[in-house]
Amino acid sequence: MDEPIVVGIDIGTSKVCTLVARVERETNLRILGVGIEPSAGIKKGNVVDLAAASQAIARSVEKAQRTSGLEITSALVSLAGSHISSVNSRGVVGIAGRVIDQDDIERALEAAQAVAIPHNREVIHIIQRGFVVDGQDGIRMPIGMHGYRLEVEAHIITAAAAAVENLRQCVEAAGIEVIQFVLNPLASAEVVLTDQERQMGVVVCDIGGGTTDMAIYIDGDVWHTMVLPVGGFHITSDVAHGLRLPVSQAEEAKKQYGHAIEIEVDPNDVFTTRAFGHDQPVQVARTDLAHIIEARVEEIFELVLQEIKRSGYDGLLPAGMVLTGGTSSLPGIRKLASRVLDLPVRVAKPENLVGLVDQLHSPAYSTSVGLLHWALLMHETTPTRLGARSKARKGGGNTEWEAVKSFLKRLLP
Repeated sequence: MDEPIVVGIDIGTSKVCTLVARVERETNLRILGVGIEPSAGIKKGNVVDLAAASQAIARSVEKAQRTSGLEITSALVSLAGSHISSVNSRGVVGIAGRVIDQDDIERALEAAQAVAIPHNREVIHIIQRGFVVDGQDGIRMPIGMHGYRLEVEAHIITAAAAAVENLRQCVEAAGIEVIQFVLNPLASAEVVLTDQERQMGVVVCDIGGGTTDMAIYIDGDVWHTMVLPVGGFHITSDVAHGLRLPVSQAEEAKKQYGHAIEIEVDPNDVFTTRAFGHDQPVQVARTDLAHIIEARVEEIFELVLQEIKRSGYDGLLPAGMVLTGGTSSLPGIRKLASRVLDLPVRVAKPENLVGLVDQLHSPAYSTSVGLLHWALLMHETTPTRLGARSKARKGGGNTEWEAVKSFLKRLLP
């Protein structure tokens, strides 16, 4: 096969999903291998048990290798957790009255990165948002312009270095080299947002098992990112406590009978489950289940609303919110989100997939598929970093920082 192979590993609180895809005709992806495994050793996006997490990742990778017939040696890996933070920064360089070229943009980006970042934090992404040339702002691409002073506005995303290193250890223990970590909502945005939504102003909200990941896009660029340590498992926990059920039964009840809006459930509807302290299955009213779910989901969106207001961009989101992640499959969640946020809301999932995609047509796999799209964009500028078939570890002159800079160039309109 001449076509390159790209690999993404989505490590979540509830599942580990490894996807292998072939790049066809330079811009299309065909899914060749899928490995979905229940997660272990991960809580709220953080590693809490290295051995258990490594084993879950290894099993997921092994399944993907079996279905694809290819050996995986390197991959892009998703990243989440409440330790993620972001800051907006500016980088300024002198041009001396000549024509601006790509080297000047890279120098400006490096200057923007020179912000005071604590020693225990690691830069994950540097995303350029726009340029200012000699005081003239709103410039999308300054290459070819004359000027004396170039400024770049950059969005810098950092993570706790220890948390990143623990996750890297888990992946490498499974025999996989981490090419780059990608923040969950940025990966999801690659497959669920339209160009028009990015331009108008939109927030993508990925509600997973342990975290709710957000990214605000305005004028086509990322303006704010945030990870909240709440998710679907908190809903399940509330159901388990409120109805006195084992966690596994609570999760099953949530998925089969749950609804995010109590008044939309028929008061006569009941379901049967096994509760603590009962020898026989007991009947539970669906309205009782919905009452518990609605309270927690409403709280999650109130936290999201607080974060949007704290960012200062709450009045700049005419395209509203795009919901994705496994929890967004809950009936009624779109309407409840729209009510709390007072914004238009839609639920999105990966579309136009080709290959082994039967399981992937769900909001739960937006990040997984999004990682492949990031890998595809990176491949166009750094193909040597994305080989998935050779056993040799990639090396040479192309560092991860160079790969990130090249990829960011590709993201510019």
